[in-house]
Amino acid sequence: MQRQQFLYGLFFCSLCVLFWSTLPIALKLSGGFSDPVTLTWLRFSMAGIVLLIWQGLRGKLQEFTQLNGKQWLTLLAAGTLLIINYSFFAWSLDFLHPGVAQLSFQVAPLFLAVGGMVFFKERIRWQQWACFALLALGMLVFFHPVLSGNLNGDPSMIALGFLIVQTSACAWCFYALLQKSLFNKLSSTNILLGIYLYALVVMLPFSSPSELLEMDRSQTLVAAFCCVNTLIAYGAFAQAMNYWQTVQVSASIALTPVIAFIVTELCVALGLWQGIIESSHADTLSLFGMALVVMAAISVQFITAALNKRQLRLEQLETSAA
Repeated sequence: MQRQQFLYGLFFCSLCVLFWSTLPIALKLSGGFSDPVTLTWLRFSMAGIVLLIWQGLRGKLQEFTQLNGKQWLTLLAAGTLLIINYSFFAWSLDFLHPGVAQLSFQVAPLFLAVGGMVFFKERIRWQQWACFALLALGMLVFFHPVLSGNLNGDPSMIALGFLIVQTSACAWCFYALLQKSLFNKLSSTNILLGIYLYALVVMLPFSSPSELLEMDRSQTLVAAFCCVNTLIAYGAFAQAMNYWQTVQVSASIALTPVIAFIVTELCVALGLWQGIIESSHADTLSLFGMALVVMAAISVQFITAALNKRQLRLEQLETSAA
């Protein structure tokens, strides 16, 4: 049974990583026929309609009747932040290589930890700070060509892309913190449902759905993949959490930038989408920096799990002694 549980977890986690690592390529391709806001509106709308039907058939929609005014505002604020997260990440790909954008997003665990410390009074131990310092060092090493001015391309545009990704990561972290405060009232599926339907309405005035009607066959396939990716990746992530511990899933997800780099370079080697998908031309030192970032992202998950387990054991001993 444990072997079967492990294999199920491995399958769903691998599926999630594969879809999340290929999403930046699809978003990069979509820049030729759709702006980030319109594409995000389309992704949220399709996901919202599917989830609405799914939750309705399961009789789960009555959860929304339990929300008071403050909780509705929290849900709408979370939706606004997730809209910013999706739109800004797609926008960053106008300036960054897909793998670079995915790697830059790995600062999200640091933002989330600091947010938990500020808003939920959670403690950050020195071991976790050490991991975050390693992550920062890895980022500096990876972007050393930009810092030294030896990179082909406009450094200011790359810096702008990096800033946009950080805004996306920061928005995601605040969304995650608000989502956590709603877990006692809504399931994670209904939280996403509420956000998707909210985005469908509020993003429509800023979107250009008419441009989606002008897509050719290949562009339609790219847009469809982006929509399906939203559903499958998050669905696989939820299923992986059912079979594996959170720390196992989180550590595996940290490998997403590596897979994104490999897939992107494979597309370049095969000559796919020339002129749109280009090689990062990362040197050995930059690849070492990427390894440091991934190592830090994985380490902080295992260290956090070990520290939480030790804290729980100490609390249990104190309780039994009393």
